Amino acid sequence: MKTFEYTITDPVGIHARPAGLLVKAVKEHASKVTITKKNPDGTEKSADAKKLLALMNLGIKQGDTVTVSVDGEDEDDTFEAISRFMSENL
Repeated sequence: MKTFEYTITDPVGIHARPAGLLVKAVKEHASKVTITKKNPDGTEKSADAKKLLALMNLGIKQGDTVTVSVDGEDEDDTFEAISRFMSENL
């Protein structure tokens, strides 16, 4: 399993358009990708990045730091692709 943290820079956070693009990018790979957001009260919410509504339900805003976990047979390729997608789009 590989993980990285990313701070969202998009002014409106992860809304419908970039969430849809992220889901599409993740579905191109066999590995499981999980996005976890830590809430101000210390609790965490996670979502499978292949599920649009679950991802949007996290309510990720600009300035939030998320943890992205990649696990599976092609995790190295998936890790590179998703980290690149995040830096270019979010």
